Amino acid sequence: MLTTDFVPGTPNWLDLGAPDIDAAVAFYTSVFDWEFQSAGPNAGGYGFFQRGGRTVAAVGPLMEEGASPAWTPYFHTRDADATRAAVEGAGGTVRAAPMDVFTAGRMAQFSDPTGADFGVWQPGDTVGLDVVMEPETLCWTELYSTDAAAAKDFYTTVFSWSYEDMSMGDDLVYTVFSVPGGGREGDTGQGGIMQLPQENRDAGSASEWHPYFATEDCDATCTRATGAGATVMIPPTDAPGVGRLAMLKDLAGAPFALIKGDPNMG
Repeated sequence: MLTTDFVPGTPNWLDLGAPDIDAAVAFYTSVFDWEFQSAGPNAGGYGFFQRGGRTVAAVGPLMEEGASPAWTPYFHTRDADATRAAVEGAGGTVRAAPMDVFTAGRMAQFSDPTGADFGVWQPGDTVGLDVVMEPETLCWTELYSTDAAAAKDFYTTVFSWSYEDMSMGDDLVYTVFSVPGGGREGDTGQGGIMQLPQENRDAGSASEWHPYFATEDCDATCTRATGAGATVMIPPTDAPGVGRLAMLKDLAGAPFALIKGDPNMG
């Protein structure tokens, strides 16, 4: 399970790239019990979603030409520059070279060899998210990949992840990834990886990471989201042994998921 006792390779930050910050803030603060706090006049519009004064995620403008709205997970690193070298050595690409973010920390953004975007955060004054695993906070990260086997090899090289594959029937396999020291024994799962079915690939789906936010009522939260302009990709559905989940796109098209229950099947 996710915790805020971050170790290398565990998710420690999450932000949304949005074409309209004000619209994104209006959407997510209507769906969740979140407030928005600007990072200040020198932050280029970047700011923090908070719940009860604790940071649960962040939002900023799209920084790349032609970039699509998306949530980006960041994984803990003790050395962003060394992680850059590992990413490039494993066949990934650099989207944003390691850079200092004032005194908060050092960040970098990459794409894995299948095209999924992610980042790393080397803590400074800001260790990472203040809270996870509570209602309306990050509780799981998930990768849909056009080549799950290649993605697994890549992340093992970069972050030393290990995996447990689980059959979901109909030849579908769900992989839970774990990180050394990333949780209690028997409860170390940090996220999942799924192979995109061929029909999805034929329809234009690409590799992408998306977050799961915990909810006490998946159906009610989904209804609030659609009322605020979200599009439903997977309606509220019971997943045996996991919980009740839904997947949506926000009003700008960034995918995210909701879950009531424990996503850690590991």
